[in-house]
Amino acid sequence: MDTSHPVHLGMVEMKERLEDLSGGKMTIDIYPSGVLGSEVQCIEQLQGGVLAMTKTSTAAMESFLPELGVFGVPYLFNNHDVYWDVLDGDIGRELLAVGERIGLRGLCYYDSGSRNFYSTKKPIRSPDDLKGMKIRVQNSRMAIAMIEAMGGSPTPIAWGELYSALSQGVVDGAENNPPSFDSSRHYEVSKYFTPDAHTRVPDLLMISAKVWQSLSKQEQEWLQEAADESSLFQRKLWEEKTKESLAKVVEHGVEIVECDPSEFQAACAGIADTLKGTPVEAWLERIKAAQSQ
Repeated sequence: MDTSHPVHLGMVEMKERLEDLSGGKMTIDIYPSGVLGSEVQCIEQLQGGVLAMTKTSTAAMESFLPELGVFGVPYLFNNHDVYWDVLDGDIGRELLAVGERIGLRGLCYYDSGSRNFYSTKKPIRSPDDLKGMKIRVQNSRMAIAMIEAMGGSPTPIAWGELYSALSQGVVDGAENNPPSFDSSRHYEVSKYFTPDAHTRVPDLLMISAKVWQSLSKQEQEWLQEAADESSLFQRKLWEEKTKESLAKVVEHGVEIVECDPSEFQAACAGIADTLKGTPVEAWLERIKAAQSQ
């Protein structure tokens, strides 16, 4: 992300807190704006211990850890507060640990809000409008299945290539959160934004297991505390940035399209059935049960 993004600012907070907690014995060097490679490349560097930490979307982690595909199930969480209750509870902590078998350790979650549709040629008011449309998605099995269920044509494209793909008509739309829609300047070529909130896919801050194990117990405690505090800090920034971004894109001529999210939810109802027998199923059931208590 660029240096104005809440994720980057959350990492700056973590760096400062780590220096304070350790009395200057530990620090973090931050490399923004994708200079160390794509999400997948950074994850691979983490496994080798070449890179110490990275922030990635849980969607990009699906090919490494299928369990994390649970976050891509459309309309899984009832609301924002329930979402964070789950992530801050036992389920969220256990999901942070699933990567240890492949050399990755989750430190904390960062808020990436809800994902929503935006389009270039026509507004998306219902799933029917998606028919025949090419929609950019992350390289995620769940994201692809969601667009197919709604009748659209899912098209995985790297984030850095999406602006030109939208402007040149390679795709007709995409889906993401308001701050990313704003910071990417996609509002310049996509004038319709549909707040259907189909998924809440968190960002994940991870550390190489090799690097983690090289730290003393005290250093691990300092780093974990700094990460946890940065997560709470980043969430507040995210809420503020979301409001600012929506106001900004409207000023630049974007139409906020009214929709009934239940129509999109109904179109995706069959996705859960396709997950039976997969690593996602048990986590899906646990998250549903946690919300029904």
